[in-house]
Amino acid sequence: MSTESRDERRRGLQNDGGLALRAAAARALVPVITAKGSLADLDDHQVVARDRALFKALCYGTCRTLPRLEALAARLLVKPFKARDADVQALLLIGIHQLLYLRIPAHAAVGETAGASRLLGKEWATRVINGCLRRMQRESAELQAEVDRDPAVALLHPKWLLKALRQAWPDDWRAICAANNVPGPMTLRVNRRHGDREAYLSRLTDAGLDARLCLHAPDGVTLDTPCDVRALPGFEEGHVSVQDEAAQLAAVLLGPVLAPRPGARVLDACCAPGGKTAHLLELFDIDLHAVDNDAVRLARVEDALARLGLSARLSHGDATQSDWWDGTPFDTILLDAPCSGSGVIRRHPDIKRLRRPSDIPRLAELQARLLDNLWSLLRPGGTLLYATCSVFPEENAEQIEAFLGRTPDAGSTTPHEVAWGRRAGAGRQLLPAADSHDGFFYARLVKQAG
Repeated sequence: MSTESRDERRRGLQNDGGLALRAAAARALVPVITAKGSLADLDDHQVVARDRALFKALCYGTCRTLPRLEALAARLLVKPFKARDADVQALLLIGIHQLLYLRIPAHAAVGETAGASRLLGKEWATRVINGCLRRMQRESAELQAEVDRDPAVALLHPKWLLKALRQAWPDDWRAICAANNVPGPMTLRVNRRHGDREAYLSRLTDAGLDARLCLHAPDGVTLDTPCDVRALPGFEEGHVSVQDEAAQLAAVLLGPVLAPRPGARVLDACCAPGGKTAHLLELFDIDLHAVDNDAVRLARVEDALARLGLSARLSHGDATQSDWWDGTPFDTILLDAPCSGSGVIRRHPDIKRLRRPSDIPRLAELQARLLDNLWSLLRPGGTLLYATCSVFPEENAEQIEAFLGRTPDAGSTTPHEVAWGRRAGAGRQLLPAADSHDGFFYARLVKQAG
């Protein structure tokens, strides 16, 4: 083949959106399937605008269904790919996902996925992937029935996570898995400084977006169908933000403490990405100090506050230490503690691959250190709200029970007459619910005077 014809062919491949899209998705998935990175910073600008929704669907959907896809791939391949060919493995998984879960014509799912091997510089894999996917088409029912004998495959969760969920929630673990396996809805928080949610619901209707009011969060609205934030009325002007209903309950729980206290000193510890920070500032006249140990994520908090026209003192610091503190006790502290993320797997499906059983005790130890240090910064009579997006008792009810046991001046004021969640020791636990809120835990604690 002449140099000219090779160049023409290369340009043709690069201009083929279907091939480029799938090759980009395969590259993005390599860090996840090799357990070396996440989808947290997924850049959809590497594909053209019209393909970005499908690009995200391929990346997140493949992660969500990874246990089954990998089990099927193992049966389709004569021998596994070498470690250096993780991108080809990712491409095969993407192809299987399209055949089983997406409304993409089979000929496109097979042909364009196999053809994308050439854009990865591995033309030899074209025939392998094509053969595997065609066999998947022919033997889909039999192959799925075979791999689904393993509950970890059928329920799309690793064995250790299934065991942990079953132990923690013997009556609910299957429902939790089912909720984890579908994308969470797009829920909005209406900025009350620009009107109430009923008025905003009308604005959504006028914009052709169907939505409903959240049951438990008084500022929450859930869209029937997710959309680009740029399509939301008033988004750029700060009239609305994206935030799950469960996360919005932090401000609800702190309302009785902050509403009658203008100018209260409030600390938002581990504040990034800033949703709860902003919600508190939207609702209450407070002096808020927000701290996080991740400078990049802290910059996102600053950006979020700027869009909303809000301000707070932001500090890059470690909340297990107090070198960033000015020495004046806080009236209220929100500790949105680092956790396993086991309550938000549906939004971050790569958690199923990246989280390890050993992470839970390590995180519990960090949470305990955060509680102990921050408690010393709280004035007598002050309130600390502990929150996680976890469903594991070690990070939640058991964590708070241990803290209360070693902290004589700590007491619980968590309300139990509310309509959301369930009692979990001294706190309340929400489990992820399909088409509703994420999994979350809250415990409201008071520092007793004297």
